[in-house]
Formats: sequence, C-alpha cells, structure tokens
Amino acid sequence: MEVLTSATNAAGSSAIRTGEVQASPPTLTAGEKLAAYYDLTKPRITFLVVLSALAGFALGSPSPINWLLFLHTTLGIALLSSGISTLNQFWERDLDALMERTKSRPLPMGKMSGRGALVFGIAISLVAEIYLAWLVNPLTAVWGFVALGSYLFIYTPLKTRTHWCTFIGAIPGALPPLLGWAAARGEVGIEAWTLFGILFFWQFPHFHAIATMYREDYGRARIRMLPVIEPDGKSTARQIVAYTIGLVAVSLLPTLLGFSGWIYLVGAIVLGAWFLHASLTTAKQMTHQQARHLLKVSVMYLPLLLGLMVLNR
Repeated sequence: MEVLTSATNAAGSSAIRTGEVQASPPTLTAGEKLAAYYDLTKPRITFLVVLSALAGFALGSPSPINWLLFLHTTLGIALLSSGISTLNQFWERDLDALMERTKSRPLPMGKMSGRGALVFGIAISLVAEIYLAWLVNPLTAVWGFVALGSYLFIYTPLKTRTHWCTFIGAIPGALPPLLGWAAARGEVGIEAWTLFGILFFWQFPHFHAIATMYREDYGRARIRMLPVIEPDGKSTARQIVAYTIGLVAVSLLPTLLGFSGWIYLVGAIVLGAWFLHASLTTAKQMTHQQARHLLKVSVMYLPLLLGLMVLNR
C-alpha cells in the first residue's frame, strides 16, 4: 500500500506548479543522477506491489502459466507503481522536507528539479498504461488508471485534510492483486475481489503501526493520520484490532471459494492468529516498540499468506 497551516498551503501549491526547489541542485555524476531517479520510484514499495500483483496473476492463471504474459504483467505493473511513486513524491516534496524520515529523498535534497521529477513520473506512467493495454489487456490498464487516479488525486490531497485518508488510500493500495488477476483472466470476479479485500484490511494495522511510530514526524507535516490527531490512541487501537479481525475472516475465503486449498486454510488460520495476537498486544500498549513489532509482523504476514495461497492453489 503509502496530511493546515503553511505546510498545507505549500502542499496545495505544489500540486499545480512545477517550480524548482529553493536551493540550486548540486552537481551530480551520471551514476548519482540515475540513483536519484531510481529512488523516486520507491523500489521497496514497488517490489511489494509487483509481488502482490503476481500472486493475483498466479492465482488467476489457468495451468500452465503463460510466462510471456507473466513477464509483461511484471514489467507493466512495476512501471506503473514507479510512476505513481514518483508523482507522489513530486506532489509531496514540500511535506517530505518537513519530516525526518523523508527529508533525504531526492527532491527535498535538491538532487533534481521538481519539473524533472514531474516529467519523469508522467512519462513512465503513460508508458506503463500503454504497455499494459497493448501487451497485457485493456482491462488491466483501466484498473491501473483507477489506481493511479485515486491514489494521486484523491488519497494524496486528503492526507492533510482528514484522517479518512487512510480508508481512501486503502482502496488503490488493495488493487495490485486485482490487476494481476485481470491480467491473467481478462476479467474480475469474486476471487479477485477477495484478494482486494485481504489487502484492504491488511493495510489498516500496517499503516496505523507506521503512523504511531512516526506520530511526531507526521505531525510536523500536518498529515492527519488517526494516530496523529487523537491524543490517547484509543480509536487507533480499536481500528487495529477490528481490521485485523476482518482480515482474518476474509483470508479464509480463498479456500471456501475454491481457488486455494486446505493446506492454505490451516496456514491462514495460524498466520491470522499470530497477526491478531500482535494487534491485540499493540492495542493494549500503543508504544513505539509495540507498533514496531506490529509493523514487522504485518510485513512478514502478507507475503507468507499470499505465497501459501499460490503454492496451494
């Protein structure tokens, strides 16, 4: 899957301008420039997006898997995720400069101009959409456009306006496996929506853990994540537990719907119990340490669940 004062005004103006950063960009070698553009694509997030999309592709594929289509899907979705990440960093470059965890990104550091990042992000996003429509199928490109539009033009500006941004952002964040299923099948059915549901519910404990860990950082940028705007953390704790319970329930559906087996079902129950235990522990003590533990569990849970689902398809 991933903010009213002067910082908000800066964020709003950055959405409509392509001006340069305040300081003159430093002189970079060709390798340093390449590395800066690479960092704009958020490679770790792109990897997780592609991984979940390919799980959807594998689950939606008839046997044997069409490996050429698999390759085209991988490249197309990787380009799309990279484009969205780049445009997100362009949009939020002023906010990123205010936070410790993001101030070393290429734009706040002045490693490139805002205009350069904008052109790069638009270019690879367009290439991704054309690539998916031409070499995968039009349906995948349509859902890719939905992901791009909802993430950049709905979720991103809402981050400085309402804590409901997390709920809105969970929608494009849950689309990668649906894109993968659409790429393999050329259609989207109940199975694809089940995969969507798993990622949708998973994002809440995951991102609430992150926001709890970096509450002060987000607060400096006026990003209105729930852990930032509530003083006692009670609503955050309730949401962590409620959405984890929802996740565990939805994770049982692949076996009940017949697109994964009984071994997966047993594994999903065990993994779900582990995740729920971590969520309950964190909800009791909303500390930085407990939030970090929940974050680690969430990062391990998702690939294990999807991997088991694919292996027992």
